[in-house]
Order: sequence, then C-alpha cells, then structure tokens
Amino acid sequence: MTSDARTQYLIARSRASDAKNSPWPVAFQKEMQFELAFSRAGGLLMAGTDPTGNGGVLAGFGGQREVELLVEAGFTPIEAVHIATMNGAEFLGASDRIGSIAAGKQADLIVIQGDPSTSINDIEKVETVFKDGLGYNSTKLIESVRGSVGWR
Repeated sequence: MTSDARTQYLIARSRASDAKNSPWPVAFQKEMQFELAFSRAGGLLMAGTDPTGNGGVLAGFGGQREVELLVEAGFTPIEAVHIATMNGAEFLGASDRIGSIAAGKQADLIVIQGDPSTSINDIEKVETVFKDGLGYNSTKLIESVRGSVGWR
C-alpha cells in the first residue's frame, strides 16, 4: 500500500471512531466482549474479513489485524490463531483436510520472524508465504506492487 493510501485509510478510520457522539467505539467494545463470552460459552467463533465497499478492509492486512483484535478482546494468541484457522475448517466440516498442520493435510503456510504465540504483533513479520506448495518472499511481493496497491 502506498504511504498516501495508508494515511488516507488511517484518517478515515480515525474519523469514524472519533466523531462526536459516535456510537461506534462503544459498540466495538461490546462486540469484542460478546465474541469472548460467546466463545467461552462454547460457541464456534470464526474469523474473516467483511468488505464494506468503503475501503475499510485491506486484503491480507485485514486478517492479520483481526487476529490482533481477538487478542485485544481477551483471547490468548494461540486461541486467536486457532479461531482464524481451525474454527473455519470445523464449521465447513473440512477439519480432516484443512485448518491445522498435519501429515496429509492441505496447507498454505506463512513463515514469521518472531513468535506470535507470545507476542501477537509478530504476526505482521511475515517472511515467506507458501501457497499451493510454492514459497513467496513477502518483501519481494510487496515491492512488486509498491505504488499500485491502494490506487486501483
């Protein structure tokens, strides 16, 4: 994402939450409390971004931020990653094929510099992405689209 696109995104997000008498900050905190209570009561909470058309969901980054927000809501980093991976597979009835790392399962993987199980912000330190068995260097991928993401 270009630095201008990032700045505009952050300004728009800030305006939405800081507007005088805005109900969104309170509603957001209640939603986080609800998600934690729902899961603790045995509900199957899943992760996934929901594009709204206003540019509030950024491909790739939205999923990372969602895992971080789950931790902010009170989940452990391990629980948050499980919600983002295995819970969706369980809901789809496909946990025998996807959702976790095991011999014989399909998996797209990321290699992270750091340990998100102890510091969830390390989830942003992606070094390599494995998709369909091929490894992609994250830095090179981001550089290859520099200047075009956020403009199309």
